[in-house]
Amino acid sequence: MPNADDRSRRVTVDPEGPLLVEGPVEVVGEDGAVHTSRRFTVAICTCRRSRKYPWCDTSHRKRVKPEGRRARTAADSGETERTS
Repeated sequence: MPNADDRSRRVTVDPEGPLLVEGPVEVVGEDGAVHTSRRFTVAICTCRRSRKYPWCDTSHRKRVKPEGRRARTAADSGETERTS
């Protein structure tokens, strides 16, 4: 697919998410494997958490804790803070 279309591709950068690229696109991985998508727009993972890497599956989104639960602190476990 190299140079199949001479028009520019638009890439939208989201610091909190994937790169959005107007398709079709080919992504060449570190190992040389070529991943092809013919979709109108593709989301390319930048955080490497995706199970479908290089395509984004929204795994980068922060997980929300269930209601009523809070983060465990050192005080909860009886640990004390060390000072030098």
